[in-house]
Amino acid sequence: MSDWPSEIRLSKDRRTLHVTFESGESHALPAELLRVESPSAEVQGHGPTQKQTVPGKHEVEILKVEPVGHYAVRLTFDDMHDTGIYGWDYLRELGRDGEAKLQAYLDDLAAKGLSRERVRRG
Repeated sequence: MSDWPSEIRLSKDRRTLHVTFESGESHALPAELLRVESPSAEVQGHGPTQKQTVPGKHEVEILKVEPVGHYAVRLTFDDMHDTGIYGWDYLRELGRDGEAKLQAYLDDLAAKGLSRERVRRG
C-alpha cells in the first residue's frame, strides 16, 4: 500500500470517523456504516454468502479507536462489538463506496423486514 492515513479523528458525537490519507483523499465515515460493514467474521462470515445483516445500528457510536500495528485500527462500538480490524485499504474502500454500501444495506434491511433503529428494552 502506498497511501497511509495522515489523520484519523473521531467526531465529538462519536458517530463519524474522519480519515485523511497522505494523498489528500479524505472521508467522513458514519459509525453505522463502519459497524454494519465490519470486517469481522461475525458480520462478514467466512465467505460472501455468509454475510450477516446487522439491524438496529442507526445510532451506534464508536467508543474507542485503537491502532493495530502500522496497518489498521480496531474500533470498539457502544454495542461492545470490537472484533473488526479496519485496514487502510478497507477504510478507503468504505470512503469511496460507502454510499452504495449503505444503500445496499438499507435495501437488505427492508427486504428482511428489519429496522435501523435500536430495540429499546425497558
